[in-house]
Amino acid sequence: MSMAIAAAQRIFVYRSACDMRRSFDRLAAMVEHELKCDAMRGDYFLFMNRRGTMVKLLYWDGDGFAIWFKRLERGRFRMGAQAELDRAELSLLLEGVQAQGLRRLPRYKKLPR
Repeated sequence: MSMAIAAAQRIFVYRSACDMRRSFDRLAAMVEHELKCDAMRGDYFLFMNRRGTMVKLLYWDGDGFAIWFKRLERGRFRMGAQAELDRAELSLLLEGVQAQGLRRLPRYKKLPR
């Protein structure tokens, strides 16, 4: 993955299959109405097609929406049941590693106030 995602940014997963012909406005409307999130707050929103061969990440980069899109030529993305991912889980997903069953070593994490 060639984009940098800050630790403070959240990555939300749209759990239903998505029509990959949808673009900025339709995806942002899905975020607002179905995920009940503000699409312009700087978080990332992951969408996947029914076959699991394509993913889109919609995000607000400060002055407009941007989309990062990946289509696999072979294989499928495997999603667990999570509604939210962290940066490591997203990276594993995009690299084709199934994160389920992997054990995470303890790390310091500052709790929100």
